[in-house]
Amino acid sequence: MVKQKTIKNEISLTGVGLHTGKEVTMTFKPAPINNGFTFVRVDLQGQPVIEADANYVVNTQRGTNLEKLGVKIQTPEHVLAAVVGCDLDNIIIELNASELPIMDGSSKYFVEAIEKAGIEEQDASRNVYVVKEVISFTDEATGSEILVMPSDEYQVTTMVDFGTKVLGTQNATLKSIADFKQEIASSRTFSFLHELESLLENGLIKGGDLNNAIVYVDKEISESTMENLKKAFGKDEISVKPNGVLDNLTLHYPNEAARHKLLDVIGDLSLIGVRIQGKIIANKPGHFVNTQFAKKLAKIIKIEQRNHVPVYDLNQEPLMDIHKIMSMLPHRPPFLLIDRIIEMSDRHVVGLKNVTMNENFFVGHFPEAPVMPGVLIVEAMAQTGGILVLSTVPDPENYLTYFMKIDNVKFKHKVLPGDTLIFKCELISPIRRGICHMQANAYANGKLVTEAELMAQIARKQ
Repeated sequence: MVKQKTIKNEISLTGVGLHTGKEVTMTFKPAPINNGFTFVRVDLQGQPVIEADANYVVNTQRGTNLEKLGVKIQTPEHVLAAVVGCDLDNIIIELNASELPIMDGSSKYFVEAIEKAGIEEQDASRNVYVVKEVISFTDEATGSEILVMPSDEYQVTTMVDFGTKVLGTQNATLKSIADFKQEIASSRTFSFLHELESLLENGLIKGGDLNNAIVYVDKEISESTMENLKKAFGKDEISVKPNGVLDNLTLHYPNEAARHKLLDVIGDLSLIGVRIQGKIIANKPGHFVNTQFAKKLAKIIKIEQRNHVPVYDLNQEPLMDIHKIMSMLPHRPPFLLIDRIIEMSDRHVVGLKNVTMNENFFVGHFPEAPVMPGVLIVEAMAQTGGILVLSTVPDPENYLTYFMKIDNVKFKHKVLPGDTLIFKCELISPIRRGICHMQANAYANGKLVTEAELMAQIARKQ
């Protein structure tokens, strides 16, 4: 299994936001396992955290924009592309403004900063979604389409057609994420002159200059437009090169526009939240179609993961039988709700309970139609998780386990007499000071019956 990765040291960059024109300092910081990519607005009270999540996309005009509880993150796609391109799984990105720095309009400087900070493996396996069938999304209004198909690794192909002589049709392909730095990272953002005029009139691209965006001239420049451009970019003279590019920028690649669109695709699809093993093909991609596809794929992945029922050999010798469980847990019948522990590591535990008609609670819940109370299913999951956290101390018999928090509880199916319940608890964050934060799922009859986020703490008996 491939291990998760983060950076070794924190590192900061300073620049300006392309659209806001505000100076911003951005700091990359190491993040714990399963953190994913998170932004922290250190300039706001409480330093709110915004996850890189497609569900937080609120606007895709001239960039991808996230918002959570009124807190905004603007144009994160180039930074996110760099993070994915450097093969990271977890990173914290602190900002003292809403918009990330544009730098030269590519991911180059972000990649260089990450490499300077250093990359290290973490003690957890990477979460990868393996594509098994073609999944697609089409924007009927623009004809843009993006799809993913099965592949041995993450690959991306972009095809663009802007319908202009100066740019025309281009395509670009990334065969392996290991090639991102060399092939894609330095590809800069671009715009057409007719778009630029509109953006300038509307007060956008305040932080833009002729060094962080390629401007393709697709129309004759009037004297008034030329004067506006000189004023906006603080230049005495502006000219058009023979290749149709404004001023003195030299293209890094003949198909730099297609490569930058590929960069954007990688950044936007990072909002799915898990790594993808599949080939992405994007025809006329843009931030809207990219993020709509990310939302669709994230939803499909979530449903598949939720409905995935792990298979265990219930006839194998248990890791812990009821006697070993009682030597560790303080609970006793009728409130001891697990019978066996069949699997355990430093990050997860799997327990089992055989539900019989003789259970004490069926006397009153409900005598004519017995159903196991949902609160007891949650308690049984917590007891299973208690085994995991108690296994971290040398004398578990001297500790008690207390609930601290229960979140996102969902009951999906009834549990009846005769059912065999399987409880799987996985750490959401590492155990610290005896506090265990875990995702708990209960399965029966090949179905997920209950899920919840649980937080518990062990404390020494007084």
